[in-house]
Amino acid sequence: MGRMLTVSRKAKLFWSVCVVGIILDQITKIWVYTSLTYNRDEITVIPGFLSIVHAQNPGAAWGILRDFEYRHYVFLTFTVIAVGIVIDLFRRLPKDDWFMSSTLGLILSGALGNGIDRAHKGTVTDFIRVYADSPSIKTWLIDTFGTNEWPSFNIADSALVVGIILFMFYYIFLEEEETDPEQVTDGDSPPPST
Repeated sequence: MGRMLTVSRKAKLFWSVCVVGIILDQITKIWVYTSLTYNRDEITVIPGFLSIVHAQNPGAAWGILRDFEYRHYVFLTFTVIAVGIVIDLFRRLPKDDWFMSSTLGLILSGALGNGIDRAHKGTVTDFIRVYADSPSIKTWLIDTFGTNEWPSFNIADSALVVGIILFMFYYIFLEEEETDPEQVTDGDSPPPST
């Protein structure tokens, strides 16, 4: 009889978050791609603030490298490297670390969600449009930032951003500092003489 394969809770959580994130990302992108006319249709969700649109981004965030001839290869290479780093970080986690398991699952789902788009069609489907239409806020944003609209994004982008914020939060506030055993002194021992 063969040995039964057991999957740790850490692995179940990591892969569940990753797979659910990819499925949500791809389903929403397929719906947008097939239901909304590119660069024309818009569904208002919150008037003056949030809409669903159909945009195609050939570049990275904010359209970076959109005109670079070999961007497709650069982005796919970065995706492969990111996947390798996330898997390596996941393998090093303690078996009961649910926080970082889910955080790394979010990051991986974001990287793979956009990677699937780039491998399939060379662009990433974006559809969440956040903007400010209130005259006073709009004027202030345009005067301060040059625009009143955040670049359109998608579920994969959201998963990446949330995952990276949680990752940084963990390493800044939650990670227990490892103590060097040679620097630990007994509280009762007298200080060394000089």
